Amino acid sequence: MVYITSWSEFQEAAEALYTKSPTRTRYVVKWKPALGVLVLKITDDESCLKFRTHSSIMLGRFETLNLELMRKMQNRTAPPPPAILETAAVTQSDSAVPSSVPAPGAGAAKKKKPKKKK
Repeated sequence: MVYITSWSEFQEAAEALYTKSPTRTRYVVKWKPALGVLVLKITDDESCLKFRTHSSIMLGRFETLNLELMRKMQNRTAPPPPAILETAAVTQSDSAVPSSVPAPGAGAAKKKKPKKKK
């Protein structure tokens, strides 16, 4: 269980390990507050990969690794990038048309019944 020092090597090895045996692979994240260390461990009982960091910059990379592993666990392909310009033009043209239908509940509130006197 030697620590891998390069993030890119760890990410490639982790994804390869998961694709090799997805049913047996486990992923553990440990935070050691006394030392300020984040430890990532991926194992399938035959091989073990570990990565340790003190840097908070690695959190973005850690999040992308989590998303990539979750995508593989769900057996989905990566979604295509959205066409931002086309959807923005459609939403602007739709919002420019005023709505003539009043919102429900826009009327006056109900008055309370007065209490009966004895």
